[in-house]
Amino acid sequence: MIERRSTIAALVAACMVTAFAAGSFAQQAAPPAVLVQAAEQMPIADHWEFIGRAAAVDKVELRARVKGFLGPRKFNDGDMVEKDEVVFTIEPETYQAAVDQKVAQRDSAQAALTNADMQLQRAAELLRTNTGTKQTYDQRLSEQLQAKANLEDARAQLRDAEIQLSYTTIKSPIAGRIGRAAVSPGNLVSPDSGVLATVVSESPIRVLFPVTQRELLDAKRNATAGDPPAVRLKLADGSIYKENGKIDFIDITVDPKTDGQIVRATFDNKDNLLTDGQTVRVILEDSKPQTVVAVPQQAVALDQSGPYLFVVDDKNVVQLRRVKAGIVRNGMLVVSEGLKAGEKVVIQGQQRIRDGMTVAPTAAPAGPAQPKQ
Repeated sequence: MIERRSTIAALVAACMVTAFAAGSFAQQAAPPAVLVQAAEQMPIADHWEFIGRAAAVDKVELRARVKGFLGPRKFNDGDMVEKDEVVFTIEPETYQAAVDQKVAQRDSAQAALTNADMQLQRAAELLRTNTGTKQTYDQRLSEQLQAKANLEDARAQLRDAEIQLSYTTIKSPIAGRIGRAAVSPGNLVSPDSGVLATVVSESPIRVLFPVTQRELLDAKRNATAGDPPAVRLKLADGSIYKENGKIDFIDITVDPKTDGQIVRATFDNKDNLLTDGQTVRVILEDSKPQTVVAVPQQAVALDQSGPYLFVVDDKNVVQLRRVKAGIVRNGMLVVSEGLKAGEKVVIQGQQRIRDGMTVAPTAAPAGPAQPKQ
């Protein structure tokens, strides 16, 4: 009797285990939950990004052209200076004395020429009245010509001395921002002293960036005919510079080492946010957007065979779809091949599914508009 009861208990226990296992299996077989979103049609312009560097339109290195002690500085580092504004001076006394000396020499030569002219006139009059000789006349003519030459030499020396004196005043040949002074007042400077300060004109400013032949041809083919691409800049903090630029020059030669050409864009830079030598990312964007199919960027994954995503059909069955991915804009990735607008793609939960599996899809909530980049 006892044995019979034990057998019945064992059978009951086995049934309970079987029922529990069946319940667990049914629970495990429940379709995995995924988040889906329909592929959208939206206007997105083609764009290309390059590394560029800002360069001032005008840039001048100020140097001493004569030797002397540097006088008081006429600016503060970083000031805006006007064209022909005095920024440095070199002690002028020595050069002023040289000018005064050359003025005296010029006046002496002028007096000598005046006397030579008078002597020549007398000799000519005597020769006309036959009271003078031809030899005397020729001598006076030679003296007059020599006096003229001496006067021209004196004038040339005076001009040279005045030029040397003018070099004691160092002016900015352009309007712009002046950098820090490399030499303090009181130091002896000369043409060998190097750059005293640099003046750059940063408004407008140019941005130079190299473009490979392949990229250049691609941009030309994809840009809308007759409409040049818009030029924008991405700064070091990731923000987009508010001003648009304009391409005004493409180098006429190709660098054989890089197979690239230098392209130049100009920006007004009214706020002086761009600085000479600054590194930026240059964005060329087609002026007329094209309507394309796009999905959230997280919907597309990549393996050795290329990009792919999961599409959910009307029966909630997942299909792995190979696609051709394009550019990303505002978190949306362009799909040029392999997907149609309106098809639902999995944007969350891809790790738990595989091709042909039935899933439990939930539509993604509509999010706030993403900031334009």
